[in-house]
Amino acid sequence: MESTLLLLINLMANNSSIHLWDLETAENTSRQFSHRQLGTVRRSKSTHRFGITNLSFYPFDSFAFLSSSYDHSLKIYATETLEVSASFDLSSVVYSHALSPVADHLLVACASQHPAIRLVDLRSGASTHSLAGHSGAVLSVAWSPRDANILASGGSDGTVRLWDIRRSAGLLGLLDLDDSVGIFGEAGKGRSAHSRGEGIAHVGACNGVAWTDDGEHLVTIGHDERIRLWRTATGANALTHFGPTIKNTHLSSLLPLLPPSHLTASGKQVMFYPNEKEILMFDLAEGILLKRLRTPAFAVAQARGSTGQQNIKNRITSLAWRSGHIELYSAHSDGSIRTWVPKTTEDAELEAEEAVEFEGFDGEEESRKRKRQALGDIYRDLTRQKITFT
Repeated sequence: MESTLLLLINLMANNSSIHLWDLETAENTSRQFSHRQLGTVRRSKSTHRFGITNLSFYPFDSFAFLSSSYDHSLKIYATETLEVSASFDLSSVVYSHALSPVADHLLVACASQHPAIRLVDLRSGASTHSLAGHSGAVLSVAWSPRDANILASGGSDGTVRLWDIRRSAGLLGLLDLDDSVGIFGEAGKGRSAHSRGEGIAHVGACNGVAWTDDGEHLVTIGHDERIRLWRTATGANALTHFGPTIKNTHLSSLLPLLPPSHLTASGKQVMFYPNEKEILMFDLAEGILLKRLRTPAFAVAQARGSTGQQNIKNRITSLAWRSGHIELYSAHSDGSIRTWVPKTTEDAELEAEEAVEFEGFDGEEESRKRKRQALGDIYRDLTRQKITFT
């Protein structure tokens, strides 16, 4: 059911509304998709008071979804009624949250302005314990897709930490951008395991962490405008360079999108990155830029605010992949959602026909231009001749 529904946060003017869309009822006319809206959660006494930072469905079904907000709360909604079924006050801004896709413990990891990660147990309705270690705000968290007890986090202190919630201390170790060998041992566990107590993954805040679907690699995003790929078995920096085009200056969580690996050629993995006004598609292992996805007529404000940061109108805020389909969705700061799908044979043929028609029109214009030029030359030659009447 999760592949048929899509959630959208309304990011305009501090509007804390949530929209629910049915993806199965898409109407495709003139290569434009139109989806039916199922409902809207509007601001009320029980909903969020301020802007929403993160939305997610339950990983096992879509009969409920979670939201976190600048109002310090984490809320659970029933998808059918769009009513709040539970609310948790975390006493600080919640930047993102995550539920394990493989665990049955139903612990929600919350990245907040507080330097400790809060784990909220949905079964008991209480915050079970915290994972302390970051020296500043925690901006992004992600559970391992293979191990129900392993969690990764990125913070404003530039560190990326790996945690095992079964351990008393919790911390497995830190990732170090200068280490391309690694020391963690086997997935950070077992007799051969070692840990690193210091090191930074980014020269600046890290506001995005994401696992590959096999759990063997971790992708991190930082304010140093770098994307880094790590081998999770050893904690080693894979030293993959993604080029100088990366942009990342906002404090909010910014996540790359890693589509299912079975959709690509054997041994290949691609990554989509929301690069402000465009989506960059990379070969994950090699860091090669494969494609730029751009929306026509993007409006870009060149004025800079008091912080000196460029104000990008229609900035891409998040990406989502539709399970069971080859469809990419992008959410934009103007409140719009865009759908990206591969070109079909019919699309390619239609574009080729339009290109031929355009070239024909362009050829006719060029011919008329040459004729006007020739007549102009003849007129100038005649006016320059000396004419004698007898």
